[in-house]
Amino acid sequence: MPLRERISTEEVNALPMRAYEGTIELIDSLEQLEAAVNDIASNKVVGFDTESRPAFRKGESYPIALLQFATPTKVYLFRVNKIGLPPAVYKLLSDSGLVKLGIALHDDIKDLRKVGATNPQGFVDIHSLIKDKGVINTGLRKLAGMILGFRISKSQQTSNWENEVLNERQQVYAATDAWVCLKIYEKLLAEGVVPAIV
Repeated sequence: MPLRERISTEEVNALPMRAYEGTIELIDSLEQLEAAVNDIASNKVVGFDTESRPAFRKGESYPIALLQFATPTKVYLFRVNKIGLPPAVYKLLSDSGLVKLGIALHDDIKDLRKVGATNPQGFVDIHSLIKDKGVINTGLRKLAGMILGFRISKSQQTSNWENEVLNERQQVYAATDAWVCLKIYEKLLAEGVVPAIV
């Protein structure tokens, strides 16, 4: 599968919309942690993303509120603003043997350090896998359009991720971002564009 250099916003907007339709597990209490962490850790590669409450004023910023891990069968959403960063989650984030795939991970890693994940390991930016193929577009929405042939919604991006209750649209949006990272890698791997990273 030859990769394109870029895709226009107009082309992306013309693609069919898709969102994650599988199982979402929201982790907002410590009692749920062990089973979730064990399931995530049993994989070699997972999709990864974070969400923070949006800041609308210059100089304003908020800590990570949500961590998303996508496995082939489920997406886990950890509400960091509710449970903090328990040792079991810290271990996932610092496990170099668990590949966490994402987009524009530099900022995520910086923000993870701010909430106590001082030694993030095993993070792989999808763009780093394909930049030597001439791909210029780096955003998740455009990469999904180019590689997977569908567009994803960004309508919940600036919603409040610290809300007392995350509504279904927020959960699906957050799950989709992590799931798409995993799907892009699986497609590139299946088409022989990239080698297995583990």
